[in-house]
Amino acid sequence: MLDNNTRHALELPAGQGESDESWLTSYLDVLTLLITLFVLLLALAPPGGNEALEGEEASMASVISSLPLATLATGIHPRHSGLQPQMAALDIPGVSVSQGQEGVTLRIDDSLLFPSGEAVLTSLGQDVIESLIDVLAAFDGQVSVEGHTDNLPIATTRFPSNWELSAGRAIAVMRHLEGQGIAISRMRAVGYADTQPMESNATPEGRAANRRVELLLRQQPEG
Repeated sequence: MLDNNTRHALELPAGQGESDESWLTSYLDVLTLLITLFVLLLALAPPGGNEALEGEEASMASVISSLPLATLATGIHPRHSGLQPQMAALDIPGVSVSQGQEGVTLRIDDSLLFPSGEAVLTSLGQDVIESLIDVLAAFDGQVSVEGHTDNLPIATTRFPSNWELSAGRAIAVMRHLEGQGIAISRMRAVGYADTQPMESNATPEGRAANRRVELLLRQQPEG
């Protein structure tokens, strides 16, 4: 048995034990907050990390690619809302629509427009051009009519080279558009000869793809 003096020496002063343990309560509170924050961060993070992000990007790319081309054609500004449906509804064999940095391009195979080595529109060619009038009339910017050829040389009295042939074809299309009511002040005709091929000229198929007339629709800069 301990005497009173020994027992008194071993006992802590009143309240000292409680005050020495008060820091432990604050420490546990901080730990609880940190764990809660960590759990919230995990809950907000997408499952799968980078793979999930890549999957979302791929999904977005798929949605964009499924939109009508006219919806993506930011270089074209219609006077009325009917232009985009018209662009999306264009379904003419040999005519394609594409969007580029300069604007919207209507690309027409030359086999629909001209006989070989000539720059006079055929009846079919006139019909093809006239089928585009509504689209062009709804567009209030500039139209660049651009002729392109393959790299096979031509040397006739009228067309000493592909430069004259491509320019002559562009002018023929422009004049027909003018006759259908498209203001000449909105158009220009350019001949590129074989300087801007789409495909290799090494094959007949490639040369056929390179022989074309393009209508580049450019919106006038605002200001």
